Amino acid sequence: MTSITEATAATAAVPEPDRAPTTEELKARDDALQRRDTLLRVAVPAAVICGLLVLWEAMVRIYQIPHYILPAPSLIFSTLLENWQTLAPALWFTVKLTLLALFAAIAGGVLLAIAFALFKWVEIGLFPIAVILQVTPIIAIAPLILIYVSSTTAALLLCAWIVAFFPILSNTVIGLKSADSNLRDLFTLYKASPWQTFRYLLVPSALPYFMAGLKIAGGLSLIGAVVAEFTAGTAGRETGLASRILESSFRTEIPMMFAALFLVSLLGIVIFLVFAGLSRMVLGHWHESEMKKER
Repeated sequence: MTSITEATAATAAVPEPDRAPTTEELKARDDALQRRDTLLRVAVPAAVICGLLVLWEAMVRIYQIPHYILPAPSLIFSTLLENWQTLAPALWFTVKLTLLALFAAIAGGVLLAIAFALFKWVEIGLFPIAVILQVTPIIAIAPLILIYVSSTTAALLLCAWIVAFFPILSNTVIGLKSADSNLRDLFTLYKASPWQTFRYLLVPSALPYFMAGLKIAGGLSLIGAVVAEFTAGTAGRETGLASRILESSFRTEIPMMFAALFLVSLLGIVIFLVFAGLSRMVLGHWHESEMKKER
């Protein structure tokens, strides 16, 4: 009797095997992991930036650094608010110039990349010219463009377009050529039309490369716009953020320079975040580079 009782107690002490989680539990766990990942991606960089700003502010106050050498973040922020009526139009001009150059680079780069992928002779003839435009420093050819193009805005747009054009072209060409050869043979075997091959094989193959090039070109279009503004701003033309920086340097208004530079940096960050989110939205459901992974 004692042995039977002990065996029963031992059997009762053995835990039951873990049951399989339900669909709702799996979804809740995935949502929790996604929220934690989003929180880490936002909170950690924000904490680092805030810490650096606090350190900057403290160093300026402790060592009493003059504002015309290194202004404190609080002074830069107050200067930004006080001069917003002047900086806002300059910011809007830079935004328009950057976006127009980027959209022109996307249109031209994608169309030319398709021509390169479909017609070998087009690539042989035009690709070296695209490489020459890419490797030539824009700061060297911007004065010539400003001389030969009558409209200053068009000249600035052309400078920014040259910088942003090549990443779109190069990445899209690589993507169009990276389609699996076995899948190409399969499409040929089933007698797919050129349009069907392009639509269902080449475009999905090129899309991840195009999105990567788009994120690069977004920042480069801003760089090209700022460099072009610097070149034109030396003659007092146009009203972009780079011109505000130049004017502030001539007047030794260092807080104003930092405020304009802050807006340029903020614009670049916004552009990158927008295209990173677009890439995640387009590729997140099927491509390995953007799919959520459990860590």
